[in-house]
Amino acid sequence: TAGTCEEMMKRAVFARELGVPIIMHDYLTGGFTANTSLAEYCRDNGLLLHIHRAMHAVIDRQKNHGIHFRVLAKALRMSGGDHIHAGTVVGKLEGEREITLGFVDLLRLDYIEKDRNRGIYFSQDWVSLPGVLPVASGGIHVWHMPALTEIFGDDSVLQFGGGTLGHPWGNAPGAVANRVALEACVQARNEGRDLAREGNEIIREAGQWSNELSAACAVWKEIKFEFPA
Repeated sequence: TAGTCEEMMKRAVFARELGVPIIMHDYLTGGFTANTSLAEYCRDNGLLLHIHRAMHAVIDRQKNHGIHFRVLAKALRMSGGDHIHAGTVVGKLEGEREITLGFVDLLRLDYIEKDRNRGIYFSQDWVSLPGVLPVASGGIHVWHMPALTEIFGDDSVLQFGGGTLGHPWGNAPGAVANRVALEACVQARNEGRDLAREGNEIIREAGQWSNELSAACAVWKEIKFEFPA
């Protein structure tokens, strides 16, 4: 993201020259046409394009006017990108679960059946248009991992910022704690356990053989975000 489209492209070229594997763009502040130009450059030059949705709330949170995020998400898929921030359902960027899952499927599936309960008002066939991975980011930590695994599944990005850097032993142990929690949840799910009902127990069990996860659990156990979404 930059002040002009020209500077945006200069930064993308510079990132490629440095060997950077992924760059980020604010697609709403940058605009759809600028984003498409950047997406095509990234695709042609082996860069991943991570999409941030800065400014979306002033467009999609007002219930009486504006544009719902499911429409903005579909526009992004047509414009181009590899990942996009899509809310968390849990954490500080909460959203309605079924509605969030509706636009998550609009982002990543080739065909979506009409389902009004999830905000899908007509069946959507994306034919061969590439999908976009949803990113869950914002106020999430190890205790959220069971819910995130259940909600977003395998084809997603779980981005822990403070949930990694806030570990009392430092960044690397924070990353280890998150990875152990994720693998424990995936294994439990694959074994047929109920993540919604047994999630906390699964995390505690994993913490018994991971000191990093045990320390993270102690830090985050009292953290709550108690305000309306």
